[in-house]
Amino acid sequence: MGGMPYSKNPYLPKLRAHAVRLVRQGRWSIRKVARYIGVQPSTVWKWVQKTPRWEERRDIPTLSSRPHHSPNAISQMIVDRIVAIRKEHGRCAEVIHAQLAREGIRVHLNTVKRTLDRKGLLKKRSIWKKLHISGERPIPESPGILVQTDTIHIQVREKKRMYIYTLIDCNSRWAYAKASKKLSAGSALRFVQEAQQKAPFRFTCVQSDHGPEFSAHFTIFMQAKGTRHRHSRVRKPNDNAHVERFNRTIQEEMRTEIIKYKTNIPRLNGEIMKYLRYYNQERLHMGIGFKTPYEVLPRS
Repeated sequence: MGGMPYSKNPYLPKLRAHAVRLVRQGRWSIRKVARYIGVQPSTVWKWVQKTPRWEERRDIPTLSSRPHHSPNAISQMIVDRIVAIRKEHGRCAEVIHAQLAREGIRVHLNTVKRTLDRKGLLKKRSIWKKLHISGERPIPESPGILVQTDTIHIQVREKKRMYIYTLIDCNSRWAYAKASKKLSAGSALRFVQEAQQKAPFRFTCVQSDHGPEFSAHFTIFMQAKGTRHRHSRVRKPNDNAHVERFNRTIQEEMRTEIIKYKTNIPRLNGEIMKYLRYYNQERLHMGIGFKTPYEVLPRS
């Protein structure tokens, strides 16, 4: 920000030089040049006064709009202390602000942030990543209030993969899964819709990570169906702990079937359906008091 010009017009440097040449070499008056160019006479006068004789034939660059001094600027001692705390401990601006207050240094939090920004020490969000504002995470007090979904990537050969979409209800632990050749928002949406048809309860909120299959298109279509979609925090797999644990379980307990039928998607989906009947109706879950999901659902 320190060297930002007040105008980014690429033609202004040549225009200023042309105006100065008209005054000094063409013998035009200040007012005539101002009318010809379309600026105030005082502007042309400033250009002439600021341009030495030997720079008449050159472009006159646009100067920075940064003020030469600021009466409210913090001292260099405080700047050095902010930078020192940041480099020594790597703490955020809020912690640095609190540390300065303990040391008797009174500055505003925004001043700390601006100082870190000018010194290149402020970590900013990547412009290549979309910001997802997911809202408050619902409490899964009953089935369907919070359903987590994810995708398992299975390597078929060197440059080919197949995918297993997974979904689990955080309250009842009712789960659903299906293998697919494609990884896309359309495939993920069809999977969730199919799971909704199979589930004995309605999905109120579906939570996922930031995978490409759960993009803005997925969110829009989910909301059109009357189901809220929210993203978990970036690099926080614990937010999707239930589905992450289900991913591990299905890969461990279906390891033989996945390896054997990973190139035969219809056959693998048949095996997955068999496993889901066992998982939802027979397998005891520690998280729900050693009951099966179907034993929990009727009481919910």
